[in-house]
Amino acid sequence: MTERMAFIGVTTGSSSIMRIFPEWAAELGLPTQTLEGVDVALDAPAAELRAAVEAIKGDPEHRGALVTTHKMSVFEAASDLFDELDDFARACSEVSSISKRDGRLLGHAKDPLTARLALDEIFAADGFDGDRDAVILGAGGAGLALSWALAERDDLPGRIIVTDSSPERLEHLREVHAARGTDPDLLVTRPAADTAELLQEAPAGSLVVNASGLGKDRPGSPVPEGVLFPENATVWEFNYRGSLEFLQQARTQEEPRGLSVHDGWRYFIHGWTQVIGEVFDVEMTPERVDRLAEIADGFRA
Repeated sequence: MTERMAFIGVTTGSSSIMRIFPEWAAELGLPTQTLEGVDVALDAPAAELRAAVEAIKGDPEHRGALVTTHKMSVFEAASDLFDELDDFARACSEVSSISKRDGRLLGHAKDPLTARLALDEIFAADGFDGDRDAVILGAGGAGLALSWALAERDDLPGRIIVTDSSPERLEHLREVHAARGTDPDLLVTRPAADTAELLQEAPAGSLVVNASGLGKDRPGSPVPEGVLFPENATVWEFNYRGSLEFLQQARTQEEPRGLSVHDGWRYFIHGWTQVIGEVFDVEMTPERVDRLAEIADGFRA
């Protein structure tokens, strides 16, 4: 089998990256244009994910992988297989990038960098002004990474509010931030059932993000029907494909509420270019990322 990279997800075949990757590989002069989709069900046993990592580690022709939905599960199932894990991977117990150097298997958690790069494009550097909130709907890997990136900003939100239906995910997020040293007055965790109340309370101009996976891996939205977003809010849907109910809700309110609405396309671009750069040891300069984004736009589903 020839050299290749893997994409470990849930429904990889419907992702635009399967058509984009060969074009990017040609542009970058990569040693392979083969991206192998590895679909793993949301409720799959840990052994299935461990086997996927073992297949990468044991095959000298395999260069590595990007991991989407299963970032935390890969860490739980296979962290002992890695020769090195970066600081955020260890802190957050997740792996989003698998690569190799000199026969060693490396695991990285790229999401905080990806989230920061995308956020900087849609939200002003002084947009919070110490008053407006960041409301993150979902405490999984993507929500945790964004909350970390927000806590690193010079311009801090008034509050970083994270909701989830899982008390365990919320507890994990709190533990990670406690280890980081995040001000406990800055970070607020609430059950998903409080979402309507939190959006009603959030100041005008706040940031509201769907990091729940609803609308992509599963249909639905974390925002109940009929609930209003804060006026002049920046509303960010992390997904760019799927049923996208949250995005539709935001666009319905875009004009009457003065919203700035964004989907996950640029997040997708930054996520993939950062991992490809890691897997193939290619520097992803802003100019290179812009060129790859231009190529990708022609394949957007």
